[in-house]
Amino acid sequence: MLFNLLSPFADDAIVFNLFRYLTFRTGGAIMTALLVSFFLGPSVIGWLKSKQRNGQPIRPLGPERHILEKQGTPTMGGFLILIGLGCGTLLWADLSNNYVWAALLVTMGFGAVGFADDYLKVIRTSHRGLPGKLKLALEIVIALAAVSWVIVVMREPVDTSLAIPFLKDVLIDFGWFFFPLATLIVVGASNAVNLTDGLDGLAIGPVMIAAATFALIAYLVGNAVFSGYLQITSVPGAGELAVFCGALVGAGLGFLWFNAPPAMVFMGDTGSLSMGGALGIVSVITKHEIVLALVGGLFVLETISVIVQVASFKLTGRRVFRMAPLHHHFEQKGWAEPTIVIRFWIIAVVLALFGLATLKLR
Repeated sequence: MLFNLLSPFADDAIVFNLFRYLTFRTGGAIMTALLVSFFLGPSVIGWLKSKQRNGQPIRPLGPERHILEKQGTPTMGGFLILIGLGCGTLLWADLSNNYVWAALLVTMGFGAVGFADDYLKVIRTSHRGLPGKLKLALEIVIALAAVSWVIVVMREPVDTSLAIPFLKDVLIDFGWFFFPLATLIVVGASNAVNLTDGLDGLAIGPVMIAAATFALIAYLVGNAVFSGYLQITSVPGAGELAVFCGALVGAGLGFLWFNAPPAMVFMGDTGSLSMGGALGIVSVITKHEIVLALVGGLFVLETISVIVQVASFKLTGRRVFRMAPLHHHFEQKGWAEPTIVIRFWIIAVVLALFGLATLKLR
């Protein structure tokens, strides 16, 4: 909003020229989202506690200590992230940019689905929320709508193509098949983050790392000079997503203040589904879908651990891991919760650096 209101006056007053700089507005989005999360955090958490007497229902099949240590902690804390993200993006982004609105559509839409799921869990005092098929159907509809919007806006031949990392300007055109492919990426990313959200601070750290990584990728992809130098696919207008990703980082930092062990609030599906969806749609717009699998490799590992566990048990009657997702396996091995969280963060940083390396190694 500030860009649209103040940048036209840049020729009259040099101070307004700052709002033309993407880096300045990204920094502004980070700080705005962070401060909003900080200041609203106690009020939002207090309100959630007043509405949730028993807190988030704990799954009986999970680690036993969770029933003792985490009982009574309120959920739906992702609502705080969405407020900070929304304020930071709407205040500092170019609101005439279609990519920004597409990203907000996915984030807020998935957040609404997650909120409904969390709400049903709380009022039923059960770990069962929305029916799985309905939940998935809603996610597909939202993702498909956003993907269709992006493809209409984006120029050919980039619109329905998949970029291959480590190769210079190599695009594989999927045609109409790109619609379900991109939708699968967005929905898959959303649910992968959802599976990772099982310990205090575990999901939000890698999400912020991935968001910061994609803020840089979006900036480079949207800049004709830098994308030409690096020989990566140029997507005019995608640079504005750096502001969106910056707001996600700021909102995540604010939430982490209250989610650090021992957590005062859980993000719930409200946060995990929306943040995963946000990363998914940004990767589609910036044409770095495959790189998302590298940068978000931790989420991929968590998802694979669940798939392997279920498949192994159904086929052989044996479990590969002591418990799935993967972080519960290490809990069962006796690792302390902070140890798991910090080590998983380290893995996320390493994977993010590897993802960034694809920008130059071509």
